[in-house]
This record gives sequence, structure tokens and C-alpha cells, in this order.
Amino acid sequence: MSVDFTLKIGGEAGQGMQTIGYALSKTFARSGFHLFANQDYMSRIRGGHNFFQIRVKEEPVYASSEEVDILIALDKATVEMHRPELKEKGVIIFDGEHIDISGEPSHLLSVPLERLAREEGGNKLFSNSVAVGGALGILAYQFDILAQVLKEVFVKRGEEIVENNIKAARAGYDFMQKNYKDFCLSPLRSGRSDKKMLISGNEALSLGAMAAGCKFMSAYPMTPSTGIITYLAGKAKQCGLVAEQAEDEIAAINMAIGASFAGVRAMVATSGGGFSLMVEALGLAGMTETPLVIIEAQRSGPSTGLPTRTAQGDLEFVLHASQGEFPRAIFAPATVEDAFWSVVKAFNVAEKYQVPVIIMSDQHLADSYLTCKKFDVSKVKIERGIISDAELAKIKDYKRHRFTQSGISPRALPSQEGRIVITDSDEHDEEGHLSEDLEIANKMAQKRLKKRQGLASEIEPPKVYPHENTEIVLIGWGSTYGALREALDVLINKGMDVSLMHFQEIWPFPAQFVSSILSKAKKSFCVENNATGQLAHIIRAETGKEVTAKILKFDGRPFSWQYIIRELKKGGKRWSL
Repeated sequence: MSVDFTLKIGGEAGQGMQTIGYALSKTFARSGFHLFANQDYMSRIRGGHNFFQIRVKEEPVYASSEEVDILIALDKATVEMHRPELKEKGVIIFDGEHIDISGEPSHLLSVPLERLAREEGGNKLFSNSVAVGGALGILAYQFDILAQVLKEVFVKRGEEIVENNIKAARAGYDFMQKNYKDFCLSPLRSGRSDKKMLISGNEALSLGAMAAGCKFMSAYPMTPSTGIITYLAGKAKQCGLVAEQAEDEIAAINMAIGASFAGVRAMVATSGGGFSLMVEALGLAGMTETPLVIIEAQRSGPSTGLPTRTAQGDLEFVLHASQGEFPRAIFAPATVEDAFWSVVKAFNVAEKYQVPVIIMSDQHLADSYLTCKKFDVSKVKIERGIISDAELAKIKDYKRHRFTQSGISPRALPSQEGRIVITDSDEHDEEGHLSEDLEIANKMAQKRLKKRQGLASEIEPPKVYPHENTEIVLIGWGSTYGALREALDVLINKGMDVSLMHFQEIWPFPAQFVSSILSKAKKSFCVENNATGQLAHIIRAETGKEVTAKILKFDGRPFSWQYIIRELKKGGKRWSL
């Protein structure tokens, strides 16, 4: 039987679940397994209920599962909340000396987590390491791999902390092997030996920015995008870039526009609330035709909403944000690989067409970890769209906003010799000087909008899996891909004639392609993490076609493949599935 199991660690904020969950994820990944790990945390430093969930497979895994094989409960609330998710042969690892739980004995594996932590590590804070060791013990897994990972994770905290964590984990492992050997789910052997990265969405976006040559990044910290600036700040000296924490989001985007105007690749990262503050300056980038990459990591709203939860509620806002009319592109990466390459493409498109490009991430993509192959940076192509000194010397009468057939004006930099580069946030003439001449204003607006045709040619149509000609089409965008892909595989195995049309690049909208796919299908279901079906609305506006139904989720939690299938079954009679 192939490996496919889920392990969940639950407890209060401050109990170290993220650190130890990451260490456990690295342990499985290093052994050659594929995994998908996601975390759910409350917006507080201590207290509240948090969990870190890891799904491990021998084959590629795209999403988490609702069913849990091993539940590590660091508090009683974890048992109460997640016990219903336990599989028939699943087990709960808990500290029976501090948590009173009743139920089927075959599910309950009491381990003295705190006592072993004190005895072996010298502090009850190592209880989570004891629990992780216990989880590996119930799987009869190789402890040496975990020990090596713990060394790497805790090396900056000193040798004593490293050793205490390893001792605590070993104590949990040995206790489980000695007392619960008959409860082992099945000995877990190492997977394939091919090396893979374990990387989060935010890390992939950051690496994509560095690979693309980003040299300036500004932001005001805002969950779930904060990990991008912290990652880049940690690499700033090594990679020769500036990661600036601004006093607010208004300052952040204006700094990035200034840096881009001066000639460096620049970007900002924020969430919906921060993007709201950036909207006026987004118009500045549109008017001055200054390239800019913006990462908008969505979370539940409106207002502060659920600041640590996921959503896809900002699509139409981002599409129409800012005063006036100017072209833009919108990407929505589906996986960590997409996240990396979307940033690379975003910088090229932004500079080629001198427009803002907005990458729509969300908390689910930003904070989840996935195993994938190393990114082949040799395939990264840089297209700056800046005219060289030699080309500039041939232009006798340089005009920054010259009228052209494509709408793209020659872009020189203020530092280039022998030319003055002028632009204005008011409407302006070809040279860039402020102008209220109505004829010039009309021509300049048309010039900027001409870029839409070129931008449209850059957009990749949505990916269709497994093929186009099916009776039923599921539709999604961004981070819903994993759950949709797994749901689709289940449905196909049950004999359903179904396909997936998934968007990673949304605007300019590929209307002709989408229309052709929908024309072939009898039924279509749009799956979105919002309450109003925003992509479905855009599809109707751009193609005139209305989807059969929407499967919407807006409680701050991501989709699971089980949820999608349940919703399809609920409407089975109504939709004649």
C-alpha cells in the first residue's frame, strides 16, 4: 500500500508548533517523500488554538486532507476540536498526566510529554519535541534523520538547545517504541532519494524576486505577506538588495515607484488593507508609466477581518483599483512553483509594458509548505525594456512619453548621459511636462490603453486538466488548485467525465479561450474562497457565459478536496451530476 497519511499538531500559540512542525516536515522531505504542510494560527502571540498539519505521500501531493492519522495534542482543546477528523485506526498522542481524556483506548496514546521533557531536556518547553519523537516512534521511522534536522533548525540557539531537543525527541521515540509497539500504524520506510526543496509560498515569491533581479523591496508588515520582506531582509547583504520597512503602506509604494523610476527593479508586498492605502499611488504608477510589481496576499475582510486566515475576496477590487483608467496585469499563482515563476514574469511584463503587475497570493499559499524540485534558474530570462546608451544617443529628440503605435514609449533612466527624463503625476505631454491640453490628454489616455493588446498576448490561458472535451468543468484560480486537482482525480477514478480549468494569469482576461472551453461543457462549477463568486462574475462579464453553479467558501479556511466533492454531491439532483 502506498504511503498517504496526515499528522496534525495542535495547541496554543507559544507552544512552538510552527518550529517543530517545520522540523518534522523537513524530516519527511529529506527522506524522499512528497508533502504538503499547512498551518492555521490565530492573531495573537499567546493563547488561542493553532495547528500545523502535514500530509505525507510517496507520490506528489497537492493539498491537505480532512482525515488525520496521528493527532499530537499539546492541550485538551486540540482533542475536542480535531477528534472527529481521526481515521478509524488513527491515534491521539497526548500527555495523560496533564490532560484528562476519555474514549476508545485504541485511539489514545498517553505519553508523559512534560515529565520526559524535564527529565531529558531540562525544561517543559521541550514537550513538543518529545511529542514529535513519539510520532516517529509510532511510525517506526528512522530517528537519525530527525536528529540531523533538529540540529539544523536549532543551531543558531546554541549547542545546548540542540542537544536538549534531540534528547527530548529521543525520549518520546523510545517511550512509544517500548510502550505502544503494538499500536504502530505501519513501519514507515524512506521514500525516493531524489532531493527536493521544502518551501513556502512566501519563500518562493521571495526567491523569484531575487532571481528576477529585484534590488528594492519596501513594505509595511502585514500578515500574511510579512514573510516576504523578512526573507528578503535576511538576504539583502548577500544579494545586494534593499529591503525597506516603511512607516506605512503609502510610503512603501511611493518608495518603490521612486526606485523603479530611478532604474532598479522594485516591488512591494502587502495584504488587502495595505493595498487599499496604496491605491492612489497605484494610479501614480499608471500615469507615469512606471513599472511596478505588487504582491497582494489576501486574507479575510473587510476591515481587519480574520488577519491570519485565507480568502480570495480581493480579485475585483484589485482589478478596478485606483482612479482613472490604465492597463495592468494580474497573476494568481497556484503552487509554490507558480509563485516563483510568476514573479520572474511579472518583472519582465511590468518593465516591457511600463505598467503595474499585481500578483495575488493568499494566506493559504503564503504559509503552506510544499516539496518541489529545485528551480532551474538557468531558465530565468531578464527583459528590462530600457533603451541602451547607444540607442539613446541615436534619438535626437528624446521624449519619455512619446506617442507610439504600441503605446510603449522609449524608457530611459534619469542617470543616462545626455538626456533629461521627465514625467508628471498630472496629465502630461510627450516630454513629460504637465499639460491640460484636452487633445493631448485624449491622445495620452489612448496611448496608455493601447498597451492592453500587447499585454493580452503575454497572458497564458488557464490550464486545463486532463483535457478540454468533458461534460463537466470545475473552474478555479490561485491557491484553490491543490484541492481542485485532488478532487478531480477522485471524480475521474469514479468514472465522471470532468476536467479542471484553472487560472494562474487572470488579466487581461483570456476571454476567447475560456469561452471555447465553456461552450463544450454541459455544466460548469466555479470554486472560490469568497462569498460572491468574483471570478464567475468576471467570466460572465467578459464572455457572456454564466457558470452552472458556484462552490464558495468564505470562513477563512482553505478548500479540501473532500469539501468540494461534498458540495458537488449536495447539489447533485439540482445539477444532475
